[in-house]
Amino acid sequence: MAKTKEEREQRKLEAKERSEKRKALKSAKQSSSTATSSPSNPKLDTTALVTALPLSTAHNATLPLSSLPTDALSKIMRYLPAREWGAVTLSCTNINRMLGACRVSHLCSRLMRREDGEGKASGCGNACLVGGLELCTGRKEAMEILQRSLTAGGETNRLVSKKMRQSYKKNPNGDADADEYPGYARFVEEATLGYSAMQCSRNAIFPTHLQGRFASCSPEHTLLRIGGGGNTTSGPGGSGTAAWGVGKRGQLGHGTREDESEPKLLLGKIGWGVRIVQVAAGGGLVRVAHSLLLTSTGRVLSFGTAQYGQLGHGYDAGKQLSDCLRPRYIDALKNEKCVCVAAGELHSGAVTVDGDVYTWGEGFCGQLGHGDRRPHLLPEQVTLGGLEDECVSNMSCGCRHTLVVTEDGEVYSWGLGRFGVLGRSYEDFTYNNDIGMVNPEGDDGQVQGVAARAPPLRADQMNAIVQAANEDNVAVNELMASLDALNLTLDDPSDQCFPKVIDSLKGFRAVGVCAGHRHRRATSYLYHGGLFTFGSGASGALGHGDTQGQEFPVKVMEFENNNIRIHQMSAGVDISMAVDTKGNVYAWGKASDGRLGLGMGRREVKIPSKVDMGDANFKAVDVECSYVHAMIVGLDGSVYQCGGVGTDGKDDGQELDDEDERKGFPALLDGFNIWHRIAEPKEKVVKKEWSKYGKYELKGRSKMMQEGVRSIA
Repeated sequence: MAKTKEEREQRKLEAKERSEKRKALKSAKQSSSTATSSPSNPKLDTTALVTALPLSTAHNATLPLSSLPTDALSKIMRYLPAREWGAVTLSCTNINRMLGACRVSHLCSRLMRREDGEGKASGCGNACLVGGLELCTGRKEAMEILQRSLTAGGETNRLVSKKMRQSYKKNPNGDADADEYPGYARFVEEATLGYSAMQCSRNAIFPTHLQGRFASCSPEHTLLRIGGGGNTTSGPGGSGTAAWGVGKRGQLGHGTREDESEPKLLLGKIGWGVRIVQVAAGGGLVRVAHSLLLTSTGRVLSFGTAQYGQLGHGYDAGKQLSDCLRPRYIDALKNEKCVCVAAGELHSGAVTVDGDVYTWGEGFCGQLGHGDRRPHLLPEQVTLGGLEDECVSNMSCGCRHTLVVTEDGEVYSWGLGRFGVLGRSYEDFTYNNDIGMVNPEGDDGQVQGVAARAPPLRADQMNAIVQAANEDNVAVNELMASLDALNLTLDDPSDQCFPKVIDSLKGFRAVGVCAGHRHRRATSYLYHGGLFTFGSGASGALGHGDTQGQEFPVKVMEFENNNIRIHQMSAGVDISMAVDTKGNVYAWGKASDGRLGLGMGRREVKIPSKVDMGDANFKAVDVECSYVHAMIVGLDGSVYQCGGVGTDGKDDGQELDDEDERKGFPALLDGFNIWHRIAEPKEKVVKKEWSKYGKYELKGRSKMMQEGVRSIA
């Protein structure tokens, strides 16, 4: 039955009254909850809160930290790491302005010595946190270093905040760049103190390892820490990674097998979501190469050649060892927090926060330290030779050998002992030609020994090896020793297959080691700054003034006689480089093709020679050398390269004109600075177009459905 007009009007009025009652009830509830809101569920007006809080300049001036004089504030802030320095600058605008004047004192405390050679206090009046360093002589020079760090390396496209741009416009000569100082201070602390805190634990820090700090080189490629987003996850100061060189084995990590002639940043959030604290480039002269990355959380990534198990991923589907073209986490180490990584030619290693050592890869020369010469495709802890009871601080992997240093300063070595690279007397590998012989003392007649000598080489094979050795200027005795070393059994009781301490270094406290291709180097306690070398002396790579090898560690007297203290060092293939506490670079060994930065005319340098950087104000903090090239990192964040790896079929050497006066000397990598905060690179996604196959064309599903409907209609 239809309702009348009067009834419809009455229902509208009743509905309107009910709506007004609901609105009034809802408004009353909101006002009541606002007045009696509990602390667990507050509903505050942010605008009113900011207005109510005393955030005025007058209030900031009453804060205890702001009320301190600038000199007193400088003494307090000197002991804060860069990370905490940045946190304090964010706490108060007034404190941020005050800290702009404290940067010089903070920087001096990390670059200057406590006292000079006569025992007098440093000229700046500040106590240095790094004993022995002389990278800065006063406050004026520290200010010049700060200004230089902003422009070193050329145009790097560094990110500058809007606040900084406005400050530059208002006061070009002021402290507008003070906001960027925490990033630079983080870089300086890692370069001088070796300090870098683990992201997953505020109480754990990485050791002051001296190998692979900012750069790492193999005979084919180079890894360089550079860039970073500056956020809380990664931070600036070289948190990203750039790779270049030969990429046929995927060791560059760019997802392809193409060569790169210039540094190219790795993708996958490396440096922006994943902070890298150490890089390690492995490989040798057998045309294999791989890379390792250590993150701030203690995880290890690897990529490159997997043929010998040096990536640590084990077998994949089908029991294959597939190369990795992009960085991949080593799952076998996911429960361990690593603080140091090292990459050799065919093997790799890592040190955990507890001081344990893990190795993996090819072990046919005993370089893994597991007491055999078998390959280990997954990381395994080294427990032989008493190393299980030692706390290891850092390690280095060479061609066929490994070296570690404990927290007590003892040095352990293992692997192929040819050329004296172990730095100690050793028992040579034993050979067992009686394969299958039963050992009477074995359990139930167990067969001891699993392999015999390899069959002798044919005449044509021997001739090919000798011809290749002559082309590479390899001595006949060295060649025969290498061939003899290849005829090894897998089980061997000799002390080359497990760690053993170097007794001749027990009188010194070693803080860093570096293993090269055929020679090793070690440094004593940093206060003395002594450098010891041992192994092959080919091309004068040991720095003793001759080409003779040394079976035991011998101090480089060129540094000792001239009172030169070594801060950093690196050993490559018959070449060596070092940085002293004043930032000077020294090089010796095979100098052809400008690989040492000593020019093009010299072939062998048997005594350490100072490298001419072409800039009187340049100071180095890191060096890394390999086979045909070397890298030098400056205190201002700039990077120089000596020599070069030939890419895309080109010859090795610097790509400079013959008329260039600096050919054969270090060349600046233009447009690169390690600590600058730069934009994250994005991978270009190529949209695939539909392709035609014969007379049929692949189309989208919606388009095909529409055509099908029309055909039915």
